[in-house]
Amino acid sequence: MTDGRSNRGISEDLYISEKTVKNHVSNILQKMNVNDRTQAVVTAIKNGWVLVR
Repeated sequence: MTDGRSNRGISEDLYISEKTVKNHVSNILQKMNVNDRTQAVVTAIKNGWVLVR
């Protein structure tokens, strides 16, 4: 998600279905208590969970 990949792009990279990616993303958003992918990425960067290139 931090690379701006779509669900389809992620599914192709991981060789899993797009629906599986959607489920994982939904779970991540819920666990992080955020409303969308952008908030999730910002939160991850602020907490040092991912590095900005």
